[in-house]
Amino acid sequence: MRLPKPRGGLSEWLVARLAEPGLSGAAPDADSWDDESISLWTLHELSFRGFEDADDRAEWDPELLGVRRDLETALEDRLRARWAALTPPPAPAAVDVPAALEDLVAADDGPSLADFVRRRADRDHVLELLRQRSVYHLKESDPSAFVVPRLPVRAKAALMALQFDEYGDGDPNRLHSHLFARGLEAVGLRAEYGAYVDDAVAENLEMNNAGSLFGLHRRLRGAAVGHLAAFEMTSSLPSRKMVQGLDRLGLDGPMAAYYDEHVEADAIHEHLAARDICGTLADDEPDQAAEILFGAFTCLDAEARFATAMLGAWEDQR
Repeated sequence: MRLPKPRGGLSEWLVARLAEPGLSGAAPDADSWDDESISLWTLHELSFRGFEDADDRAEWDPELLGVRRDLETALEDRLRARWAALTPPPAPAAVDVPAALEDLVAADDGPSLADFVRRRADRDHVLELLRQRSVYHLKESDPSAFVVPRLPVRAKAALMALQFDEYGDGDPNRLHSHLFARGLEAVGLRAEYGAYVDDAVAENLEMNNAGSLFGLHRRLRGAAVGHLAAFEMTSSLPSRKMVQGLDRLGLDGPMAAYYDEHVEADAIHEHLAARDICGTLADDEPDQAAEILFGAFTCLDAEARFATAMLGAWEDQR
């Protein structure tokens, strides 16, 4: 993957700095939310697969780490402000965390992209959605892998059980990100990692940045597993709707098979994530209970904002 296209002054400075490490000059402020989001996504990506046209040592460059810290602080402050805006924010005892997660999911009334695909989307809508989703699905649960060594025994074992399934039970051909890549190829889209990041809307980048932020910081381990749990708890039914929509449009085959895999897998992962990962972490580390719920809320809220942006653009024929 090559460095993304800049979207403003900060990302222009960052791309130039990564392409030519010897460049001097302080980082400017971001021009926009778009500029801020692509810059943080780029800095996070240095800890995942990196870029062909950037030095791998940039991951630990002190100047770039300072820029990343400032962008992460702004993102976390924004996410926590949204969480605090709930009246009142739920704060159950640690033993109530699985039930509280179920309550959060049940109360979520955000718009459904999967329902739109099932009922109304045309082929162009679906291909655009798949390009957007590829930013996450070609990475899949890699951010959660950073959390494994940071958890106590029971939560660690449960997360590894879930991750083993996500990574294909040891079979590279069943790796979920690989299944998605095969699906992209089958519908005529590019399947290489990061292929469509330049098309990603800011809401999509923020959704991905939140997951990476949680995964890359030990202090946010509770938020990371809560984020994962909410994702797993809200994936099975939408995956079924995606299969129905893809079949309706004649896009069955590997892409539909990817979503069909998640109908059953995420129904199992839902209980594993809520009870065996989040529930046991809250039992063992009660101070993480509120963080788990913050992470779950962030997942649901970010998805709702992304869905609203996409559906609004399609409604306006943008």
